[in-house]
Amino acid sequence: MSSIQPLVGIIMGSDSDLTVMQDAATILKDFDIPFELTVVSAHRTPMRMVEYASKAKERGLKVIIAGAGGAAHLPGMVASLTSLPVIGVPVKSSNSIDGWDSVLSILQMPNGIPVATVALNASKNAGILAATILGAFDTNIGNKVVQYKKNMEAEVLKKAGKLKGEGWRNDFDH
Repeated sequence: MSSIQPLVGIIMGSDSDLTVMQDAATILKDFDIPFELTVVSAHRTPMRMVEYASKAKERGLKVIIAGAGGAAHLPGMVASLTSLPVIGVPVKSSNSIDGWDSVLSILQMPNGIPVATVALNASKNAGILAATILGAFDTNIGNKVVQYKKNMEAEVLKKAGKLKGEGWRNDFDH
């Protein structure tokens, strides 16, 4: 990215998670939200994780998106080390049990250490949630989130009209 101060940190336990986590980066780019992206492993680089999480706020980050597979300790451990909102992305990895181990590891945090958790491999939703959090305090970002949702609505209505035009019965749309 550019030299603009990142507002969102996207971290993942391994570079193999990038295929999933890049969707968060793409949506943040679409919303013109500056971000950084790197690998931080809770198990292989614990001191890097501690430093990243404990210094994130003073470096200007507002939200952290943390993706992890398998035991998926990264989001929860990061949340325990920072007062910033952490959004966990469970990743179905090669050592995962259909992704359920990752989902439950992130979802079942003890009281006092919340982690917002999105669906398995749903880093796009994590990016949208990060934009929504930022948009609560930044009108420009908030307006982009509203427009994004209006665009989705228009797409659905267009698809409903197409089905009706193809002769599928729909008494809801008069």
